[in-house]
Amino acid sequence: MTREEEQAAVSRVLSGDANAFEALVKANERGVYNLALRMLGSEQDALDASQEAFFRAYRSLDAFRGDSKFSVWLYRITGNVCLDMLRRAGRRMELSLTVEEDGEEMPVPDRRGDPQEALERKELRRAVREGLRTLEPAFRQALILRDLNGLTYDEIAQVTGLEPGTVKSRIFRARRKLAAYLRSGGNFSAAGPSKDQTEERGGEDRDRL
Repeated sequence: MTREEEQAAVSRVLSGDANAFEALVKANERGVYNLALRMLGSEQDALDASQEAFFRAYRSLDAFRGDSKFSVWLYRITGNVCLDMLRRAGRRMELSLTVEEDGEEMPVPDRRGDPQEALERKELRRAVREGLRTLEPAFRQALILRDLNGLTYDEIAQVTGLEPGTVKSRIFRARRKLAAYLRSGGNFSAAGPSKDQTEERGGEDRDRL
């Protein structure tokens, strides 16, 4: 949906057309579910979190001003729901490196033909999942939103309520910790920082947490 279509649907809901909310759900349910699944690591928890996120969104829809995309506003609600669940459970987030297609959770496809490369990629995915479990929930959330959901720094700032510089700092630190974990297990070779990481290092220096 375009932002204009989103805003029109929101306006219809606020005018009493509850059925218009279904269009917003259909347009965002996959993204919300996948975000919850990556944060919580459990299909049932992800379903529960998704339902709660949409319920909270519907209940507080009049708070949506259209300053950001509806999906960004919805990701913020979803992230808060997931963090609440994690705090209640007293456990860290687990990342599921999967995608959801046609209502079913499917493994991320490996299109490489070399069996050895396929085995190495499978081992790397496993190491990444384990490494992400070592990150604090708030840092992992920022990394997921950036590298897996593809949000911009400004959008992540809107989701998390942080300044963009702090978002960059958290993502840089999360990537650095994850890379160190992968290197320690022999799954990641030392390399120079990317342009993205170089920019983030500046954010880290400015925004000590």
